[in-house]
This record gives sequence, C-alpha cells and structure tokens, in this order.
Amino acid sequence: NKKVSMGVNTQQELALASRLIYRRKAKQLMESGVLMIDPTTVYIEESVQVDPGAVIYPNVFLRGSTKIGSYTAVEPNCYIVDSQIAESCVIRAGSYLEKCQVHQKATLGPYARLRPETEIGEEAHVGNFVEMKKVKFGKKSKAGHLTYLGDADIGEEVNIGCGTITCNYAADIKKYKTKIGDRTFVGSDTQFVAPVTIGSDVV
Repeated sequence: NKKVSMGVNTQQELALASRLIYRRKAKQLMESGVLMIDPTTVYIEESVQVDPGAVIYPNVFLRGSTKIGSYTAVEPNCYIVDSQIAESCVIRAGSYLEKCQVHQKATLGPYARLRPETEIGEEAHVGNFVEMKKVKFGKKSKAGHLTYLGDADIGEEVNIGCGTITCNYAADIKKYKTKIGDRTFVGSDTQFVAPVTIGSDVV
C-alpha cells in the first residue's frame, strides 16, 4: 500500500482529500465483508465500525463512535452518529439516529428520528415519522407511525397507537417521565401528561 500525501489549501482540495479518505474506508470495509451498493456515495468516518455481512445502501453517512452489527441493513439517506446498532436490524430510508442504542432484529423507519439516550429493544419496531428522545423502548414493542415519545420507559410487547405523545415538559419548566408497563395497548391520539405511570396489560 503506497502512502500518498497532498496539500489542502482550498475548499476544493479539502473536498478531494475528504473523498479519498471516505473511499479508503469503504474499500477497507468491503474487503472485510461489508456489502455496499455504491461505495462512491457512502460517507463513513475512520472511527466507525461495520461488521461483516452488513449492507450499506447509497447516500448513507456514518459518524463518530457508531457501530453497525453483522447482517444489519442501512437503507438510503440515513444519518447515524455515535450509535450502536446490533446485528440483523433494518434501518429504513431517511432515518436519523444520534447517540442511541438499537438491539438485534429491531426495525426503524422509514423516517424515524432517535435522539440521545434512546434504547430500542430486541425485535421492536419504530415506524415512519416516529421521534424518540431519552426513551427505553422494550422488546417487541411497536410504535408504527406519527408519534413522539420523550423521557419514557416503555415495557415489552407494547403497542403505541398513531398520534401518541408524551407531554413531558410541564408548566413549571421541568421534565417528567412517562412509564408504561408490558403488553399495554395504547390507542391512537393519546396524550400522556407526565408524570404518568400505566401498568401492564392495560388498554
């Protein structure tokens, strides 16, 4: 491997140098067994780890301490920073993940937004236009679409209906937590004005 150096004195030279670094990282990952549909459109920082068998689609940006597990697919136009994605997950198109953890066989998106301190359980589903912040979302739980969950503990096998909101920011300018137990069914257009605790097996 021949080492090459180059000067960077203009924005054009900076863009060229960046492109070369991204191409080198893509080449390394493909040689290790990562599948990339079009490596010329993938931007993966040196610090990122992607395990063999993962599939990276075009227009994906992976940054920071991100780790992608084996057999996980990251579809087009996803942005993932400082996040841990386990094996056999699907991150569907247009999703944005920041400082979160996703356990094995979970599916996200399309157009899911996971903000810092969110943890998605095994085989859970976070659907289109769902936003979560500082949420522990249990194993096999589902939030299919158009939902905001913040500062919440959601149990296992919970169904969160469309239009559900945790209203965690109160009039006293403090944030409170919503807790929902296992196997609870939450219907559409439900607003939880925190602090709220819902037990298990509730409708």
